[in-house]
Amino acid sequence: MASMLSSVIFPPPPSLIISVMSVVSLVAIAGLGISEILGKHLQYSKFWNLSSAKSSRKQIKLSSRTGMLVFYVPALLSGVASFVLYPNHDPRLFLVKAALTIHFFKRTIEVMFVHRYSTSGVVLDSAILISCSYFSATSSMIYGQYLTQGFPEPKVDLKYPGVLLFLVGIIGNLYHHLVLASLRTESDKEYKIPRDGLFGLVICPHYLFEVLGFIGIFFISQTLYPLCFTLGTIVYLMGRSYATRRWYISKFEDFPKDVKALVPYVF
Repeated sequence: MASMLSSVIFPPPPSLIISVMSVVSLVAIAGLGISEILGKHLQYSKFWNLSSAKSSRKQIKLSSRTGMLVFYVPALLSGVASFVLYPNHDPRLFLVKAALTIHFFKRTIEVMFVHRYSTSGVVLDSAILISCSYFSATSSMIYGQYLTQGFPEPKVDLKYPGVLLFLVGIIGNLYHHLVLASLRTESDKEYKIPRDGLFGLVICPHYLFEVLGFIGIFFISQTLYPLCFTLGTIVYLMGRSYATRRWYISKFEDFPKDVKALVPYVF
């Protein structure tokens, strides 16, 4: 296993911070996914108020649009700033900076102009946690990539397959967000069962394509931190999609039971 990894990823960078952040990112994000399966949710979207009754502390609620901008804008700014902080022409570093900036720019545009929101919201604590996670991930991925300058390239070059996978991920994610938006008018705040696209196979195809996008970023980067972040994200989105499917089953009697959570025909 170690020899296989050494052929596809750079050696760990000479940075204790990046090494520690890699482990913390994997454990923390995967832990959030397990919590989702166990019913303890990050409080946004349809799960925004499920835990509020159990808490004696008054929680601050943001609107969905404001909360999601808090999620993504700091990471977007980190990506934009990286072009100033690390102004070199290394193609792999440039592609990592570009992919992360495009990803969070797309998410910000979707929040502002694509998504149609229900009456749910985002609890401030969850917004801050997610925002810090995305910001630290973006900054750490780019800095970790910068530290590889001068290192020998991995034996297996995955950066261009990674670009292709990243593009498939963001296009598929955008398409399924548009499908979700088409289910609701400005005055319609109710949830409906989506059926177009891959929604006939899984209830969260937008998460599936988000996973593909982050795998693409890891392929472009081929460094330790994106590998750990991507593995943690896969576990988290598995947990979140599992909880989402369970929510749909509880809310809609006619929810098709053969529709999986995240991976068609499998999970």
